[in-house]
Amino acid sequence: MKIHILTATVLLTLASSDAVAQSGTNSPYSRYGLGRVADQSIGMSRGMNGVGMAFREKQHVNYLNPSAYSAIDSLTFLFDVGMSLQNTNFKENGKSKNAKNGDFEYAVGGFRLLRHVGMAFGIMPYTNVGYNYSSTSDVEGYKMSPSLQESTTVTTTFSGSGGLHQIFVGAGWEPLQGVSVGMNLNYVFGNLNNSVATSYSDGYARTMTKSYGADVSSIKLDFGASYTMQLPNRNSMTLGITYTPGYKTGSDSECSIITKNEQSAVNDTTLYKAENSLAIPTQLGVGISYKHAEKWLLGFDYSLQRWSAINGVAYTGDGNTVGYTDSYNDRHHLAFGGQYCKNPSSRQFTDRLRYRFGASYTSSYLKINGKDGPDEFSLSAGLGVPIQNKYNTRSIVNVALQWSRASAKNMLTENTFLINIGITFNERWFDKWKFE
Repeated sequence: MKIHILTATVLLTLASSDAVAQSGTNSPYSRYGLGRVADQSIGMSRGMNGVGMAFREKQHVNYLNPSAYSAIDSLTFLFDVGMSLQNTNFKENGKSKNAKNGDFEYAVGGFRLLRHVGMAFGIMPYTNVGYNYSSTSDVEGYKMSPSLQESTTVTTTFSGSGGLHQIFVGAGWEPLQGVSVGMNLNYVFGNLNNSVATSYSDGYARTMTKSYGADVSSIKLDFGASYTMQLPNRNSMTLGITYTPGYKTGSDSECSIITKNEQSAVNDTTLYKAENSLAIPTQLGVGISYKHAEKWLLGFDYSLQRWSAINGVAYTGDGNTVGYTDSYNDRHHLAFGGQYCKNPSSRQFTDRLRYRFGASYTSSYLKINGKDGPDEFSLSAGLGVPIQNKYNTRSIVNVALQWSRASAKNMLTENTFLINIGITFNERWFDKWKFE
């Protein structure tokens, strides 16, 4: 068993270093706030558009509600890893452009720690930042000297990278039959890097770059509870609830403005700093699920992130920084999804296939130039394919296809096609072998 745990730890460490080095988005909207909020579902939930707050599956590590860890099979060790590939089409003012992206997304493990107590650990994304685009305009009538052109071309380049990740360890306990509670302890870390570079074609070869950055290192707690009610004819319903208290991360954000003149080789740098200016919002979630005879599994989730209670940061020209309210909107997320499996215990391969579907709606937490950011609508379909060989018949390859559209009036429209591929390794590490 010690060898298995060491192997899982090594895999998680490699996954962590790889995940931090990548960004799971190309969206220009990720330049605002803490970036684009990441999907924190894994495995089977991806094909159902992230539904899972009320799921209690013995072969699934459900990060969305830590109380579900108590349902993990007592004989198995679960390890789930996933990656995604995506193509996004951006449209604005009649112009269109595509961008591709690949990302290692998550790695989690789980096992039964004690009777009625399950434990999980892993790395999950929290937000993503990643974009690079530019705009060019002419400033008519601008003239630095009689020998120069009457108009000047100004090119502004926007770029950003980074995001926040969370390494977690959690436990779920079932003190009474049907009643479970749980908690995740998360170490949230990462960096947010955004820059705006403006260059002028006036013969003076000068540029001005504004760089915004922050390094985050803090602790976040997630709480969860669930109640499962058994119904006649092998039916059951589960109600799940989750809560994450909001808090200040203790991290500072900085803005540096560098003006560079290539002819005189003179750089002028101004630095602004806002202490303890970043915060994680309070989140409340509730979900309900219905299961019929291990064949049908349906779920509905609603979550609220209280971004409106967080102050943004404005950098003023006099060298001071001020916080201001009304920076963000509350983020509402609704999702519905389901799974069908003819017979998960059958020896027939086709009977054990899991067919999944889902849909979701998410309101934006951003305010851009005083206007609400883009809302997002998404559809998904997925397939759980059992691995079947003489060594293992319990592991599953999870494939999910997702289409999403993010749009707002008079703003950039994003259409994203994403494929997520994950593997849930299900090993019987805790079997007691008998020898004759």
